[in-house]
Amino acid sequence: MTTVETKERRTSEIAQPNPISPFARQVLSKDGTAIAFDRIGAGPAVILIDGALCYRGMGQSGKLANLMAQRFTVFTYDRRGRGASSDTAPYAVEREVEDIEALLSEAGGTASVWGISSGAVLALEAANRLKGIKKLALYEPPFIVDDSRSTTEDDWVRIGEAVAADRRSDAVRIFLKSVGVPGFFTKLMRLMPMWSKIKAVAHTLPYDGAIVRDNQRGKPLPANRWAAITVPALVMDGGNSPAWMRHGNQSLTSVLPNAQYRTLEGQTHMLKPKVHAPLLVEFFKG
Repeated sequence: MTTVETKERRTSEIAQPNPISPFARQVLSKDGTAIAFDRIGAGPAVILIDGALCYRGMGQSGKLANLMAQRFTVFTYDRRGRGASSDTAPYAVEREVEDIEALLSEAGGTASVWGISSGAVLALEAANRLKGIKKLALYEPPFIVDDSRSTTEDDWVRIGEAVAADRRSDAVRIFLKSVGVPGFFTKLMRLMPMWSKIKAVAHTLPYDGAIVRDNQRGKPLPANRWAAITVPALVMDGGNSPAWMRHGNQSLTSVLPNAQYRTLEGQTHMLKPKVHAPLLVEFFKG
């Protein structure tokens, strides 16, 4: 079990609440954590999983859900510790898988799943451990499998130290630098209203680290790690994303038993819902 200890209080006391949509609901995970979610549309169920620093009130998954809702019942949710969801210490990746299990139950026991970045790795872990996931679509799980970029081990240590000291802006700055955001853009972000929302969930960055760091060490992916995932999988990356990202996604495709690989020309790690929605509708509709 991977566990991350922090000095944070419960999220309900520290995170700025995001506006709850008319569709917002809550489901309790196995450990009693309340997971806030939206459910829109009609048809087969699809669960969307955000990456680091994103939740229903911060990110693009809501727009993606709106574009897919004519064909599917789409679930978006605040991962634990974010937005209107609560949190329970100590953190473990298994607890986030149980959050997805609770959403699967809410969806009637079966659903397809899409995840981006660390959310894509979380989707992999869920598909590896849970029954009921019918199809799996992944956009740019951030695996480092060779020497085409430096490892992130020191970055996650520094992020954890900043979070433990309640230096939220520093934690976000270190993370953004690690993922390749130019320094001048980070400085501009700090002057925007969005920065307060980002800081409000900075304490969850070590959670993402727990999910991804073992496969960001410049080593090949374990051949049997996800051998149990036999459902159809679609692994995608952006044509304008760095080479290390494509190498990692190609490697993942090769170790999944039933996966196809696709590069989206002109795309980067920044999600563009209008580009992704048609691809996901096509993949999930069968």
